[in-house]
Amino acid sequence: MGWDDKPDNKRKNPWGRPGNDDRGAWGGGGQRPPGGGNEPPDIDEMLRRAQQNFRSVMPGELNSFSIIGVILLAVVALWLASGFFIVNPGDNVVIQRFGAWVRTVDKEGLGYHFPAPIETAETVKVNELRSMNIGFTEAYDRTGERGQRDLPEESLMLTSDRNIVDLNIVLQWSIKSAEDFIFNIEDQENTIKQVAQSAIRDVVGQTEMFPIITNKREEVAAKTKAIIQQNLDEYRSGVTISQVLIKKAEVHPDVQDAFQDVQSAKQDAEDVQNRAEAYREDILPKARGLATQMNREAEGYRQSVIAKANGDADRFNSVYAAYLGGKDVTKERIYIETMEEVLKNAQKIILDKNGGQGVVPYLPLNELNKSSVRAAPKPEIQTTTPEGLVQ
Repeated sequence: MGWDDKPDNKRKNPWGRPGNDDRGAWGGGGQRPPGGGNEPPDIDEMLRRAQQNFRSVMPGELNSFSIIGVILLAVVALWLASGFFIVNPGDNVVIQRFGAWVRTVDKEGLGYHFPAPIETAETVKVNELRSMNIGFTEAYDRTGERGQRDLPEESLMLTSDRNIVDLNIVLQWSIKSAEDFIFNIEDQENTIKQVAQSAIRDVVGQTEMFPIITNKREEVAAKTKAIIQQNLDEYRSGVTISQVLIKKAEVHPDVQDAFQDVQSAKQDAEDVQNRAEAYREDILPKARGLATQMNREAEGYRQSVIAKANGDADRFNSVYAAYLGGKDVTKERIYIETMEEVLKNAQKIILDKNGGQGVVPYLPLNELNKSSVRAAPKPEIQTTTPEGLVQ
């Protein structure tokens, strides 16, 4: 029997105070405990009442075996209830039975699986757009402002013209297959980052630096995205690459001066090449025109020489035919024509032996030859004396 079953303890509590008397351990005169609070509750009384209420609910008398059975039923009920799960919008729940994939639930609402350890459920957010930084990290300082810290081991890359470029890249990706994402790749985010770094270094290594830092950023990003997606698909990773953004592309500070010198030299070379191209474009048409003119003149000279040769041949043939018809006449004609051709430019004075004695007529042949330039003077008749003097 407990202490509360004794007749003299019916209205007492364990601390020896009467149940309805305000006096006792706290003294007479109806004083309250310090702080003005009420009398502490009777814990034994509360337990006794709770036990009576439980007995009134349960049918018949309960023994220790019945209580254990009730507890076991409650535990089993709780264990079975642990198999319920809720699928939220944009989520997939992957069900595994003893570690092996069974099914993937993508329908929104309430679902159920065998409780652990038989089956387990893992929720994967498939519609969430995730970001990954390559070449830098983002952090908040003590003032709460967001800053960036460069990672040279990730950002420095070698280009095809053996220059060093500093790149900061943001990779945006999402999950398209929850079971592939969980089972086919290990350490998923690190694997995706390694594949992305390999792809960007491959593209940069085949591209010169100047296009990367100027007008070819989008082209480099597109090639990188295609290579990353191809590699991840070969791994059956269940990942979709949404976008590759090049946030920063610049020359490393340690090689900035050398790069500027190289670019200046390239600019000078381009200027010289442009001037040479301009000169070439100017001189080539002139040379082509002169060559065409010379070809035409040569062709005209060839035609004229051929025509003259043909005419001379025809003339010779006609003369020869006339000679065959009258040899004496032809000889006389040829002689006269030849003498005319020979003597027409000769400065000779011809004397007629049949002329008068002592007087020789003289014609100024030299002046006559110059008549085409100026008017010839009137001919003078000169006479010579027998002594040979001209009068």
